[in-house]
Amino acid sequence: MELAHSLLLNEEEYNQLGEYQKAEFIFEWLQFLEKLLPVTSRADIKENQKKLVEQLTSLLNNSPGPPTRRLVAKNLAVLYSTGDTFSVYQTIEKCNELIRSKDDSPSYLPTKLLKYILFSLKTTYRSSLGSSNYPSSDKSQGRYEIMLSLQNILKGLGAAAIPCHRDIYKAARSCLTDRSMAVRCAAAKCLLELQNEAVFMWSTDLDSVVTLCFKSFEGSNYDVHLAVSKLLGTVLARALTSKQTTVSTKHNSRRTSLEEVMELLGTGFLRGSYGFLRASGDMLKGTSSVSRDIRVGVTQAYVVFASTLGGHWLERNFSAFLSHILDLVSQSHPKAIQNQMDAIDCRCCVSFILRATVGGLLGEKAQIAAAKEICQAIWKLKKVVDASMSDSNLETRISTTDVTASQHVLVCALEELGSLIHGLGTTAAPLLQDSSTGVLDAVISVIVHPSIAVRLTAAWCLRCIAIALPSYVSLLLNRCIERLSALKSSPEAVTGFSFAIAALLGAVKHCPLGIPHGKGKVIMTVAEDLLCSASQNSRLSLQRTQAGWLLIAALMTLGPAVVQYHLPRILTLWKCVFPSSPKDLETEKTRGDSFTWQVTLEGRAGALCAIKSFVSHCAGLLTDEVVQRLLPPLPSAVGLLTQLSSISKSYGNSLKTSSTVYRHKLYELLAVLPPKMYEGSFHDVLKELVVDLTIPDSQIDASTFLLPPLCHVDDLLLLGPLLQETDHQFIEEQLLLGNSVAGGSLEYDPYSIYEKPAKRDSVPKPLPPTFSVISAAAALFGVIFCHIAESQRLQVLEQLLNSIKQTKGSRQQIVRLNVVSAFSTSLKHLANCKGSLGPEEVRRSALTLILGALESNNPLLRCAAAECWARLAQVVSDSAFTTGLAQVSFDKLKSARDVVSRTGHSLALGCLYRYLGGISSTQHLNACVGILYTLSQDSTSPDVQVNLCSSYLLLRRAVVACLRQLVQREAAEVSEYAVALVKESREDFASDINIREIGLEGALLGLLDKELDQRLCQDIKDTLSHMLTSMAVEKLSFWLKLCKDVLAASADFNTVASIDTTQEEETTKVDDASILTSESDERFHPFSNPRWSTRVFAAECVCKIISQCEKAGSAHFDITLAHERKQRDLRDDFLVLHLADLIRMAFMAATDHSDQLRLSGLQTLQMVVRKFAAVPEPEFPGHLILEQYQANVYIVAVEKQKTQSATLNHSLKTANSTEESYRDVTSSASGLAELVQADLGTLSKLWLAALQDFALLILPSEYASQLPAEGGAFYTAETIDNARPHYYNSWALILYATALWLTSTGFIVADPDEGVNNLSRPVTPTTMCQDSSSRPSVKSPEDVNTDRFHLILGISVEFLCSPRSDAAMENIIACLHALQTLFDVPWPRSKIGGDQELAVELLNVLHRLILTRESPDIQLAALEVVRLILFAAQEHVKEKRRSAEVDDGAAEKETLPEFGEGKDTGGLVPGKSLVFATLELCVCILVRQLPQLNPKLTCSPAVQSGKHLLLSEDGSRLVSAALLILSDVPAVCSPEGSVSVLPTILYLIIGVLKETAVKEQDGQLPLPVAASLQALKGLLSSPMARAEKSRTAWTDLLRSALVTVLDCWDQGGLLQELDEVSLLTAITVFIMSTSPEVTTIECLQKRCIEKFKVALESKDPLVQYKCYQLLHSIFQHPNKTVSYPYIHSLASSIVGKLQETEKSKPGNAAELQVVQEGIKVVTALTAAAEEEHRAHLVTCLLPILISFLLDENALGSATNTAKSLHEFALQNLMQIGPQYSSVFKKLMASSPTMKARLESAVKGNQESIKVKTAKLAKNPGKSSSIQLKTNFL
Repeated sequence: MELAHSLLLNEEEYNQLGEYQKAEFIFEWLQFLEKLLPVTSRADIKENQKKLVEQLTSLLNNSPGPPTRRLVAKNLAVLYSTGDTFSVYQTIEKCNELIRSKDDSPSYLPTKLLKYILFSLKTTYRSSLGSSNYPSSDKSQGRYEIMLSLQNILKGLGAAAIPCHRDIYKAARSCLTDRSMAVRCAAAKCLLELQNEAVFMWSTDLDSVVTLCFKSFEGSNYDVHLAVSKLLGTVLARALTSKQTTVSTKHNSRRTSLEEVMELLGTGFLRGSYGFLRASGDMLKGTSSVSRDIRVGVTQAYVVFASTLGGHWLERNFSAFLSHILDLVSQSHPKAIQNQMDAIDCRCCVSFILRATVGGLLGEKAQIAAAKEICQAIWKLKKVVDASMSDSNLETRISTTDVTASQHVLVCALEELGSLIHGLGTTAAPLLQDSSTGVLDAVISVIVHPSIAVRLTAAWCLRCIAIALPSYVSLLLNRCIERLSALKSSPEAVTGFSFAIAALLGAVKHCPLGIPHGKGKVIMTVAEDLLCSASQNSRLSLQRTQAGWLLIAALMTLGPAVVQYHLPRILTLWKCVFPSSPKDLETEKTRGDSFTWQVTLEGRAGALCAIKSFVSHCAGLLTDEVVQRLLPPLPSAVGLLTQLSSISKSYGNSLKTSSTVYRHKLYELLAVLPPKMYEGSFHDVLKELVVDLTIPDSQIDASTFLLPPLCHVDDLLLLGPLLQETDHQFIEEQLLLGNSVAGGSLEYDPYSIYEKPAKRDSVPKPLPPTFSVISAAAALFGVIFCHIAESQRLQVLEQLLNSIKQTKGSRQQIVRLNVVSAFSTSLKHLANCKGSLGPEEVRRSALTLILGALESNNPLLRCAAAECWARLAQVVSDSAFTTGLAQVSFDKLKSARDVVSRTGHSLALGCLYRYLGGISSTQHLNACVGILYTLSQDSTSPDVQVNLCSSYLLLRRAVVACLRQLVQREAAEVSEYAVALVKESREDFASDINIREIGLEGALLGLLDKELDQRLCQDIKDTLSHMLTSMAVEKLSFWLKLCKDVLAASADFNTVASIDTTQEEETTKVDDASILTSESDERFHPFSNPRWSTRVFAAECVCKIISQCEKAGSAHFDITLAHERKQRDLRDDFLVLHLADLIRMAFMAATDHSDQLRLSGLQTLQMVVRKFAAVPEPEFPGHLILEQYQANVYIVAVEKQKTQSATLNHSLKTANSTEESYRDVTSSASGLAELVQADLGTLSKLWLAALQDFALLILPSEYASQLPAEGGAFYTAETIDNARPHYYNSWALILYATALWLTSTGFIVADPDEGVNNLSRPVTPTTMCQDSSSRPSVKSPEDVNTDRFHLILGISVEFLCSPRSDAAMENIIACLHALQTLFDVPWPRSKIGGDQELAVELLNVLHRLILTRESPDIQLAALEVVRLILFAAQEHVKEKRRSAEVDDGAAEKETLPEFGEGKDTGGLVPGKSLVFATLELCVCILVRQLPQLNPKLTCSPAVQSGKHLLLSEDGSRLVSAALLILSDVPAVCSPEGSVSVLPTILYLIIGVLKETAVKEQDGQLPLPVAASLQALKGLLSSPMARAEKSRTAWTDLLRSALVTVLDCWDQGGLLQELDEVSLLTAITVFIMSTSPEVTTIECLQKRCIEKFKVALESKDPLVQYKCYQLLHSIFQHPNKTVSYPYIHSLASSIVGKLQETEKSKPGNAAELQVVQEGIKVVTALTAAAEEEHRAHLVTCLLPILISFLLDENALGSATNTAKSLHEFALQNLMQIGPQYSSVFKKLMASSPTMKARLESAVKGNQESIKVKTAKLAKNPGKSSSIQLKTNFL
């Protein structure tokens, strides 16, 4: 295809191709040409234009397809617009001739259509062509293209087309009501373009346009609804807002008012297609003329109208808009809602309008104000209940109130109010707290409304409030239970408040806080009371029975933890509600009346529903014992099912609905029960199912709700947008049901009030019982059919086939539909359980059934039958049978000519391949592809071809899903291309998506805020997350600005705390009522009023940005390094430079109204504090950069403390989050420790109680008897299983918090109330009822602290002993930090130090933890705990020695007992020795990092001998920590014990030194080397080295260690890798830290001196410099026997090397340092030398120093090194001269040259001092202080 990539068509290559390849080649060339022409120079185009036009026009007569047609037309249009126009008019004329051609054959039609497209595109690209005669055609496809052509003409010509506007309008009017839906859509688009310039459309002809749109809605489809509603809504919005009028119409035109526009829309909604007389007449006769198509279309027009005017307009005019919308379902228009079907449809439309406008256009502040308006409307409409009326009067009043007064308006208002609050979430808290609005009072007041629809909707509204604000759940439950008990004599109150309680119980599983466990007991008691009292008052029997079972069914949603304690009572009620035997059932039939049976059926249906809810939500409780108790009533329930028909005949139609509901609920229960439970009733149930399926009560087609769940989603796409997920599915699905079927509504099934609504539904919408029972019957048939014998299956299928044959017409269609849906369900069950269908006879019957449905006129039935076709093959699982099925479809497709058969069998073949993955025969596969390809080319059967129409929602989903995949690999390229495309494109983009300024990322963020589809929103978030991960570091400022712009909206909220503490009291609050009437200024915010969910995502993005920067490098958290790199390259950007913005964003989020956003803000702030806590402030040494923000962190933390929930069920989370605030804030800024000081008294008690509970809960099962019978502090015995997860999630940080608190008190401050047993358990729900007499005895503070110590230590050891593999690392680290904190204070250290067995156990646990956890953070934290344990042991040993010395008085020290491990023998017992456990743990760490230390591994091939390892940063830290611990080990040993462990410790320390002493480029000592030297120094300084009993052994061992260090130089070729400085430093440590007898033996001393001599001769200045430093220390050793040998051996060499520098001065800073350090050594030698040698040294030193001086002239041009050496020498001369004046004067007198040089240098120095003094006087130093930043906005 690369040969097609040229400006001109490669005709030579083209002619060599076959027919199909030619079409592909042409298409590839046209696509390339489309991209090439815009970037080709005009000269090249003109040169090739003639040939190119010929090639393109030659394609006109080849009947090209739609994609090729458009490419040809577009390329010709671009060609003429860029090149010459000499032939454009000839081409247009040719188009017109072809269009006027009389050839109307199908093969010529594509050519005509190409001319329309060509004509329109040319006009679009060149508006200067003027107006030409537009074409006309009689074919619908021609009319479609004509309308699109006219649209493009109008778009291209603009105002120049005014002369032909009327003509175009007339042509489009007729097309707007065309029989072709595509023509209507095109006409609507044409008129939409026309109204931009045609003033008459929205002025003089407005009524005509509106009427025309109403007529266009009649009989239309989804695409027409979209197009025409957009036209209607846009025209009306233009009529309302436009002020201009034309000259010709000025005298008779006026501006249209809002009332008039609303009246026009309302007329269409209420009366239909604007036929006033006819509509009025129909309404007078009692019939409505409004079709659903018109009502749905007008509904969408309302939304377009409001959307076009925008959110600000809606805010200002919301009162009028709301009043009009609610009036559509009021009693002002009774005929529009004269029956239930119309009422439900109208309510659905009104709810859609309110949800799409209020929910989609208004920001959160405006939504709160809108909710207040809706609440006021509810108060005005409430005529049933008067708040000031007493309960008794209320009961009287209810019975006499008109039920229909306001029910539909209230339903719509309550639905929208609930949806609003649900969307606002915790942001709606101020709304509910506003007593002037009274939201809760308003909703609760209408719960007793006479209309069941209002009661149910009010209950659902309470459910939405509870989910949005979980803290209200318990409060609302209490209030409803209280009102139910108080008004239990009112039928409306009983049902209404039972609905509310059930709805609230259904909301509990969506609320993270849950409800108190005791609520279940209360509700169960209420339900039992209602059921028991139902028979006491016949007026209330039905309501109480329904309410009782509803509450029990809703109670099941709380799960097994609650239900298990009430299960025996529930099973008893279940048993009692049904007859105990068939005889009792027969007796029942002879008693009672119609009302009695209605109550009975209602009660039993409720019982069935309750048991179904139990099975669905508490499956874990369905044990064998429970199953046995459920079984007895089932036969009676089925027996009643078989008797329903005779009972209904006996008592008339009054029982019809109750019987249907009972049947429905029984079917639903049996479908979820194990079939074996009722297999004895299969025959009776199956008989009833067949009757329901073949003789349905309803004669209405139920395909729209029965079949879609059985069809594959890909097949449903072919059946039109109504079966797809669209933006308007909420109202469009009404059209699926037909004009005679009502939509779903809550009043059809009150038991759905506690269930979750279906996807994309805001409220559950159960169907009428007559439809629901068919659906339930089909589902149950599928279950039972799989479990009956194969012989019975044949009988059932034959019976079903006979039933279909015996019916005719539409009834036969309904029966076939029911039967196919039931059989399809059974095949699905068989396929899932790998079951068999049966013998050949059963297969033949099944094929007969499916074949009849495959050729049905109902497209949905054909689709479902195709699924059955494939499922049948899947169940039979026989290749021959599958091939036979495919052959049947092949034969049908070859022979059949009707569209129905072809579509059915085409779908069947597709399903067959989908489920079976193809047919084994290649011949059949080729035949299938060939037949389907032929059908796709058949233009006579358009329904067989796939129409590529798409709903906008699916298109948006596809676009974002595609973007999500692209950005995973090429995020930067996608972002850049999107911006470039927008800048270069001529297409108009949506005005609210400004990609040019905010990029694709900002556009997606804006889209996230507007979209309501959860799947689409998740894809947008994923896309943005991928883009952020790839680009956040490179485009840091851009991403931070996006997040800041989104989060900035939260700062505008009227009750956000002021950031500046000085202005907190001055902050003024905005009046809520003024929000809807004031216009906000959004010029400074590119994102208009983002929702809280979008702001939460922005806060999460900030955290992700920080994480990405952390991975990118340390410069993002080092302000000094960031500034340096920024100066080198201005394009670089670093996170630390945006710290103020990070704090600002976190602050704005953390102080928002929304709980979710506050939590995200706190997490963001916590992350910022953690990452920047150690960053210093370079301008103010000694200060941290975060100190300037500490006031703001303090404000946020205090606000968090104030808003902590007091809910006891939330106490654990409160403790968790409070501890995080306390820990992170106090660690980052000084002076904030008192942040939680006021609450520590309460919190500490809660923490201790929670830890004691946790300690009991983690006991093994065999200790369950030790658990308190009454429960713990925050749980009861019944809720123990539910409580465990909360404890497991929170215990670690609570443990850390408790340790911090105890440490802060030092274990010495006791509360006045402390001292009681059980660690002073606070008043909790489980202890508040106990009196003081039941409390245990008082303990001493010491005992209390001991208990607390063992509680913390016990929990820690239990957890660390064997942490689960899935244990969070944060929990392990928190536990280790708690132990560190605990051992930071003396008292706990004394406890662990005095209990060696406990200490050893803890060390063993830590050892095991290090072995099993590779995390460096965990291992480092564990080592710190080990260090503290060892320190505690040292303190204990010291204290024992001190006490012994004091007690023995003047006794000789030799008589004192030995303290420390090892005693007199030096032996260490593994398992009991603290020293041994410590060594074991340290060796584990060291050998893991440095395997060479293990003698057993040094010979292993895996460990290369002598090869140095470069440790990682974490490895270096671990090794260093272990070495420091080792150096402290001898301090806990006796003298004999120290001798036992010393060889091991020396081996490890020196071993680490040898393996890590490698030269570094920067000359710095590696961390392990520095640690080795420090550990060595600590070890050599140990008192045990000088103790009388161990001195000799220590001296020998230390000499051996020194020899080992000296031997490091003798390792052959490794010398170049070894760092001589490190080894010399080690030698110096031995010399300076040990007793002289270790290092003064001659052989060792000579070897040490030799190493220093070699170092002095090194060519490396750094080695020389370090050697001088070390010798400086040795020369100053107080013991002359140590220092003198080194001075005698090395002093002359040092002086000699310094004298050499008189001739060769240092040339760089390194050499300068060597000379300076050498001078310091000689100066020190001079001071320490004996008097007779001192003069000689001074005489040697002074010439050297004077040689470094520069005269006054040379000083100005000297290098920095020479200047520094000059100043250093002069300074030393000024000090030496006065000290040794005689020698100095003698030398100066003997050498005039040196004297003159010195005098010149002194004079120059004095001049420079004067200059510096003058500069300092002009520029005094700045004060070293740091200013706090408190204002961020």
